[in-house]
Amino acid sequence: MNVLLLLLILVLQGILVGGLARLALPGRDPMSLGQTMLIGIAGSLAAGLLSYYVIGRAPAFFISVLFATVIVYLVRRSRGGGLTDPGGAGRGRA
Repeated sequence: MNVLLLLLILVLQGILVGGLARLALPGRDPMSLGQTMLIGIAGSLAAGLLSYYVIGRAPAFFISVLFATVIVYLVRRSRGGGLTDPGGAGRGRA
C-alpha cells in the first residue's frame, strides 16, 4: 500500500473515531479538528495494541471509539472538568 494512502486513511479514521468519541460525552468540547484527529488516532492505536496482545486480532471499530472516549474524558479531567463539563482554560476569566 502506498504510504500516502495509508496516512490519508489514518487521518480520516482519526477524525471519525475522535468525532464519535466527542459525541459520546455530553457537553461541548473546546478542541480543534487536529486535536480530535489525534485523540481518534490514539484511541485506535491503544485499542489495536491491547486487543492484539489480549485476544490476538485487530479490534472492532466500537472498541476504538470506546478507547477514544476514555481519552476525551481524561482530557476533560486534566482541564478541571468532569463527565458533563468539559472545563477549559477560558472558564472564569473576564
